[in-house]
Amino acid sequence: MPRAQSLTLVLPAYNEEARLGPALDELFGYLNRRGTTSREGRPGAEALPPDVHVLVVDDGSTDGTAELVRARTEHADGRLDLLTVPHGGKGAAVRAGMLHASGDVIVFTDADMATPPDELVPLVDALADADAAYGSRIQPDGSDMRASQPAWRRALGKSFHVLASLWVVGPVQDTQCGFKGFRRDVARDVFARQHIISIVFDVEVIYLVRRRGYRHQVVPIRWADRRGSRMRPGLGLAIRVAWDLFRIPLVHRDVRRAAARSSDQPAG
Repeated sequence: MPRAQSLTLVLPAYNEEARLGPALDELFGYLNRRGTTSREGRPGAEALPPDVHVLVVDDGSTDGTAELVRARTEHADGRLDLLTVPHGGKGAAVRAGMLHASGDVIVFTDADMATPPDELVPLVDALADADAAYGSRIQPDGSDMRASQPAWRRALGKSFHVLASLWVVGPVQDTQCGFKGFRRDVARDVFARQHIISIVFDVEVIYLVRRRGYRHQVVPIRWADRRGSRMRPGLGLAIRVAWDLFRIPLVHRDVRRAAARSSDQPAG
């Protein structure tokens, strides 16, 4: 497939006034250093498509998230855009952003930059030969970057993975990594079919990629646990997660494989 010439980075944000400013500083600082390499010697931002656009999806925030975005110089010069949607949760915000974005390749990531910006390079590279690419906090040597999370989060994650792998996603081990990329035509096909807006939406997206017969790659990435999660474990959340996992294959039982894709087909 031809390499992408444009990238849209989608950042869902709900009441992120405190964390979004430093995250955007980090992101645009990296993007502005084209022609350099990172401290770790990894490829710099020049390895990304020449046209990079950032889209913040304001998920009905009640704080100054939207005003913060509008006040930035990158918003004035057209590199940063704002899409405001009624509050519906992360899954709804990601869906809106992925369907609104116009890049040849589209990546969504967490607004706190828990995944460093230079991890965009291997993820976008993977999309030269795949239709979808999933960041994974599990490393090739088997180590798991989620080890820094609280014990209760790790226990919930393991239980969730057992259920998800058996019923929905197969061998993808880190379904919940909030760092995933898609070629534009695939993103529009998959996210137009998305129904789940709870924390299980990542699983539904992976299921749809498999169901439609798209090619995917898993990309090990660096990640840091940034405190501030709004997830509150409890019986209600457990029931919602179990129900959403159960119904994903049922909701999409009529979905069929996409038409075969030519190796030189452009993205969208």
